[in-house]
Amino acid sequence: MTTPTSDTLQLLALAAALGWASGLRAFLVMFAVGVAGLAGWVQLPPGLHALASPVAVGITGVLALLEFIGDKIPGVDSLLDFISTLLRIPMGALLAASVFGLDHGFVAALAAAAGGSLAAVSHGTKLTTRAAINTSPEPFSNVGASFGEDALVLGGLWLSWAHPLVFFVALVLALIAMMWLARKSFHFVRDLLGKMVRLFSGRPEPGPPPAPPAISSRALPPMHDVTDVHVQDKP
Repeated sequence: MTTPTSDTLQLLALAAALGWASGLRAFLVMFAVGVAGLAGWVQLPPGLHALASPVAVGITGVLALLEFIGDKIPGVDSLLDFISTLLRIPMGALLAASVFGLDHGFVAALAAAAGGSLAAVSHGTKLTTRAAINTSPEPFSNVGASFGEDALVLGGLWLSWAHPLVFFVALVLALIAMMWLARKSFHFVRDLLGKMVRLFSGRPEPGPPPAPPAISSRALPPMHDVTDVHVQDKP
């Protein structure tokens, strides 16, 4: 038996999960939510019922499949990530707000802001991390990272519905790890781009600062021993 408090917690967790997961796979999120609602596995909030129609599931399924394939191809994935910046963050905000519906205007606005922010964090981490991974010539790390993101999206959506409290703990830990990973990846990509620019422009690599010139002892004026002072007696 559910209570109003547990229902609210579940809605909050679902809104956070939709926002965060949309930053990784927007079409997969919409397809998974639609299938879960259409199959009757979960009772979707009214604002998400449109995703559970057969037409919507078919369209989002095709888009999710194209996204799934493109995300496994090195280089193509980074291009898709760059283009998807215009989609994933607004979609995260829209899906999070749809959990509460237009009849809860203020709460929906807060959910949209939180969902968009979570989508921006996860998308920024994905964008920089996958760009860093693409510098490796072998494709296996790219494919492995892509499958890992698929699992995170589906696992996060399930956890938000089945165990909201556990999801929030996992979300906090995931955000900390993502921000650390995004920072490391950003510095790596920035340094790599700087090296490429210097390579094609012919500018030399910056080296360590030159050491100060050594001072030769011969250049120093002679020093007198202050203890070697002869005091003459007055007559």
